[in-house]
Amino acid sequence: MTQRHIVTRNRAKALRTGRSPVEAVMWSIVRGNRLGVKFVRQMVIAPYIADFAARAERLIIEIDGETHANRQAQDAVRTAFIEAKGFSVIRFTNSEVMTNRDGVIRSILIALGRDPEPPRPL
Repeated sequence: MTQRHIVTRNRAKALRTGRSPVEAVMWSIVRGNRLGVKFVRQMVIAPYIADFAARAERLIIEIDGETHANRQAQDAVRTAFIEAKGFSVIRFTNSEVMTNRDGVIRSILIALGRDPEPPRPL
């Protein structure tokens, strides 16, 4: 393992212990096989670190905070790299995670190829 990847792995470990409120909400959605799939946090796909990953299903969930506002080009390169490794990538903004939990869950289930429950009538 190269020195760079050791640094990336150590950074991923540090990120697992200090998470943002948005990451905490997303983790509460996907942890413990709640969607019928095992997810992990801060998975290294060197040189990148994916926010959440369902390894067996090859799905990556990325949370885009305010720092991503001017990083579309870098995010596109990152997504292309991860997809070249055989993963699908879905992205949510901080706002989506915090204000539209049901929509986020539905999108994840669709990305996993699972048929989410139809929306309940109001």
